[in-house]
Amino acid sequence: MRFDVVTLFPELFAAFLELALVGKAARAGTIRVRLQSPRDFAVDKHGSTDDTPYGGGHGMVMRPGPVVDALEALDASRGVEEPRAHRVLLSPQGAPFTQATARRFATDHGAIALVCGRYEGFDERIRSFVDEELSVGDFVMTGGEVAAMCVVEAVARLVPGVLGNLASTEEESHAAGLIEYPQYTRPPVFREHAVPPVLLSGDHGKIARWRREESLRRTYARRPDLWAVAVATEAERALVEGRELPPSPPKRRSRSKK
Repeated sequence: MRFDVVTLFPELFAAFLELALVGKAARAGTIRVRLQSPRDFAVDKHGSTDDTPYGGGHGMVMRPGPVVDALEALDASRGVEEPRAHRVLLSPQGAPFTQATARRFATDHGAIALVCGRYEGFDERIRSFVDEELSVGDFVMTGGEVAAMCVVEAVARLVPGVLGNLASTEEESHAAGLIEYPQYTRPPVFREHAVPPVLLSGDHGKIARWRREESLRRTYARRPDLWAVAVATEAERALVEGRELPPSPPKRRSRSKK
C-alpha cells in the first residue's frame, strides 16, 4: 500500500519511517511512503506557500496552488499500474478518524494521500481537490504532520503482511465498537495486585465471557458515546448498567383441539 504525504516539513517523518512497525513494513516493501513539499511549487524566490487572508484576520492561510500542485505531482510520478491516491485533507473541521475509517482505507484503497496543513488553515478552494476531510480529534495542533502519522500507522497495521497476526486486530479497542478488555501477563501477583483468577483457570469459555463483560463494562464507564451505539444484548446492557430486566410475560398454553 502507498501513502503520499504533502507536508512543509518532510524531515519530521525521518524517524517515524525508520523505526518500529512502520519502518519495518517500509523496508520490507509492504507499504511505501512518499513525501512531497508544497514549497517545491512556490511561485516566488522565498518559497512562500501562505499569504494573508482576504477580508483581514489573524494568521496566514495556505495558498491553493502549491498544495494542489504537490498532489498532482505525486499522482503524475506514480507507477503506471499504481492507483491514483484517495486524497485526504487533515483538518480540525473534518469527520472523526476512527478504526472503521482505517479499515476502510486499508480495504478499499491501494493508495492514500494525506495533506498536512500549517498556519491558520487552508484556502477553501483546496477542498475541491480532495476526496474527504478528516480530523484525529477535537483539538487544534500547529500542523497536520502528527495527524498524518496517526493515520499512516492505524491504516498500515491493517495491511496484510504488516502485522505477524492480522487476526489480533479483531479484538482490539474500537475493532467492534467497544473498548478492549483488561490484559495481564506475568507475574501473577504484582505488589499485591493479582491477576483475575478466571484468566488462570484454563476454561476458555469462562475467559471469553469474562472478556466480553469487561469490554462492555469499560465501554459503558469510559465511553458513553460508544456505549450508546454498541452492539449488545438487552441482558448484557442490564448487567453492565446494574438494572434488572422486566419479567418475561408468561407463556400461553396452547389448547388442544378435541
